[in-house]
Amino acid sequence: MDPITPILTRQHHRRLRDIYRSAGWPCQDMLEVELLAAGQVERVRSASGHETLRVTDAGIQTLAHVFASNKTARSPHEALVEQVAVAMGHAGRLAWRGLMLRVQVPLALLGVEEAPAEAPSTPDFTAGHIPGLPAAGAAPVCAEPGGPEQAWVMACPDVFSIRHSSVEAYLEPVVHEIKVSRADLLGDLKKPAKRAAYLGLASACWYVLGQDAKGRTIGAPDEIPAECGVLLVEGGQLVVAREAPRRAIERVPFHVWMALAKAGPAVREADGTQGRF
Repeated sequence: MDPITPILTRQHHRRLRDIYRSAGWPCQDMLEVELLAAGQVERVRSASGHETLRVTDAGIQTLAHVFASNKTARSPHEALVEQVAVAMGHAGRLAWRGLMLRVQVPLALLGVEEAPAEAPSTPDFTAGHIPGLPAAGAAPVCAEPGGPEQAWVMACPDVFSIRHSSVEAYLEPVVHEIKVSRADLLGDLKKPAKRAAYLGLASACWYVLGQDAKGRTIGAPDEIPAECGVLLVEGGQLVVAREAPRRAIERVPFHVWMALAKAGPAVREADGTQGRF
């Protein structure tokens, strides 16, 4: 009977990558059978009789081809999101991408009529503080504000990360908002409620400003509100242009924990070194 070469799918590629990054402990399922039949992996028996899997040279070529294809297909925004998430992983943090998280923000920022009469019609951000949220350096608070003048909104940070810590008050959740278009940046700066939502979730918020097609940074640090830090891309590296003000957060809300658990971190690093971002 003629041998049948299985057609490799994304599931095969993912398993192949997992085997390459791990000790090669066999799962003994049909996905593994097809990888063995395709010559992507091979069985290796140790002196003690234990059988493990090893990615073959053909499997290495497959992984390299898939990586090159994915890298080409990524948009500039996706590529920068990936770079920031990886940087957070290298800094010893757990990073998530594409989360949708519920958070409360002051009604005044949404232009709702039920806002308090004494609330200013145009919030003042010159002092680096968002109304309804504690200023940087204030006493620790819960990340989930309450009160009758609050409204629930959905926050979708590009990158959300926390420190490796068993003490909840030391997690220091951080949001990174990625911008690679000048028009997108200017439109975003007109949304104070969006920044309030990010700061309602995190101890610090950063804007990461990419470059246009001519290699020019899409914005200047002084265009970004004072309550946010600024990272620039220079020579392919992330460079701190302005530090983000930080505030202490006592705990992460339960619904945020559930969202993090369901999504799973985008990057996992064994190195526990803490970074500055």
